[in-house]
Amino acid sequence: MLYRILDYAHHLLEQSIHPGETALDGTAGNGHDTVFLSKLVGDKGNVLSFDIQEQAIESTHDRLVENNIHNVNLIMDNHAHFEKYIDEEAILGGAIFNLGYLPGSDKTIVTESASTLEAVHGILERLKKKGLLILVVYHGHEGGQEEKEALLKSLSKLDQKQYNVLRYGFLNQVNTPPFILAIEKK
Repeated sequence: MLYRILDYAHHLLEQSIHPGETALDGTAGNGHDTVFLSKLVGDKGNVLSFDIQEQAIESTHDRLVENNIHNVNLIMDNHAHFEKYIDEEAILGGAIFNLGYLPGSDKTIVTESASTLEAVHGILERLKKKGLLILVVYHGHEGGQEEKEALLKSLSKLDQKQYNVLRYGFLNQVNTPPFILAIEKK
């Protein structure tokens, strides 16, 4: 059985993140991944969840309250600034980004390649050995193709002695289907 894109992203993170660790959601969106990460790190762990849109922060907050979750720091800021919100010595167990726009909102507010790449490279430095950074790349919107190409170009240059980079996606789906870029720190 093949995993759907988001199911596979979560399956991978289950292999990477353990109770008590710190995890990062680079795009809080509607809070689904934040809740998932929260359950992986447990009560003794911590999740940093970022979004630039107030609507996303409010939606994620509501989902956290609904699920009685207290181990998440919701941050209304660009994911590229994550270093300002994390302890200097902190190591990340894993991270996830859903790139593109917030479903059900203004489709002109999208993730951008420059800030995404800045966040990705910063997170890779903070990632534990065998930790995973998962990028779910939605690219069927204005600016999406540019972000996709910038990611592929940058990640293909990562040193294979330090990182494994996987691309997972379906070839026979219409309307620019999303795909996963999973980066494992060796």
